[in-house]
Amino acid sequence: MQKLKEAGAVILGKTNTDEFAMGSSTENSAYVTTRNPWDLERVPGGSSGGSAAAVAANMAYAALGTDTGGSVRQPASFCGVVGLRPTYGRISRWGVVAFASSLDQVGTFGRTVADTTALFQAIAGYDRRDSTSLDVPVPDYEAALTGDIKGLKVGVPAEYFIEGIEPDVETAVRAAIAKLEELGAEIHEINLPHTRYALPVYYLIAPAEASANLGRYDGIRYGPRLPGSDMIDTVKKTRSLFGPEVKRRIMLGTYALSAGYYDEYYGRALKVRTLIKQDFQTAFAQVDVIACPTSPTTAFKIGDRTDDPLSMYLADIFTLPLNLSASCGLNVPCGFDSKGLPIGLQLIGNTLQEAMILNTAYAYEQAMDWGGKRP
Repeated sequence: MQKLKEAGAVILGKTNTDEFAMGSSTENSAYVTTRNPWDLERVPGGSSGGSAAAVAANMAYAALGTDTGGSVRQPASFCGVVGLRPTYGRISRWGVVAFASSLDQVGTFGRTVADTTALFQAIAGYDRRDSTSLDVPVPDYEAALTGDIKGLKVGVPAEYFIEGIEPDVETAVRAAIAKLEELGAEIHEINLPHTRYALPVYYLIAPAEASANLGRYDGIRYGPRLPGSDMIDTVKKTRSLFGPEVKRRIMLGTYALSAGYYDEYYGRALKVRTLIKQDFQTAFAQVDVIACPTSPTTAFKIGDRTDDPLSMYLADIFTLPLNLSASCGLNVPCGFDSKGLPIGLQLIGNTLQEAMILNTAYAYEQAMDWGGKRP
């Protein structure tokens, strides 16, 4: 926020989010449910659904969000805007309430790639107050938006086109990849074999880290306080304020970290995370950018998945692997389904290769201009 103000940005206000960023629909908010500007009966995605909806509805030029498992890219896809999740440590997390410390990353939303890039340019860089911040030079991302992708090697992973993906989504994403080829890119089939384990790995690591981070919310040191008869009663009452999804993840994480289960669950998940990261590194030795769907579906109706946590978790199945690796990624609109709902193309780059994926998205956007369509 400090960097934005120094750059002359006008801060309009705060946007809605799933409680503690735990959710894929913004239905877990402590406030009201945010609605998708393209269809008010549908979710905007999550957890940063409020930011995506605000940008899509022309309420703001751009917005910030956090992406722990897809919480910038997935709502960007559902709302038909651009959403960037930079490399871990590229933007300072100082002041961000921690969910999963090894996964959380601040990201940016914009109506266009140029808008998103301008916001990213203003806030990227080292911050000594954040121990995970990367002390490396910040390139001129805006100058990198040339639109020239001739000779760019684009990898298409078979594991991201699976049973359960909506036909309209697959058609639109494959058409977008074909357009990249038309613009001069080389298309290569690649494999990310350990992608199938990303969902269970994420839902061991993220809840475990959330359990540790939210242990400080006791009404004494952090968080609102509901006074009780003694300290234990006070902590119990205070933590009763957590919503159902937050409680569910804290319990999952606490169990995974408990004595006798740490190595079996959390420890094993960390090992598989390494395999997922190695898959990406192997892929980036062959290609420059990976192209795939951002979400297997378009925005679903409010209330459709609130009673089915697994179905809700599957909304992020294509975004989770990136967070488990050291990569960066973004969503760029690539069409609409038969119901008139936006579809997103996900572009993934290697560590600190934001300029490359932003320029790839820019080239595609200039050729198609899906981003020019508004609700």
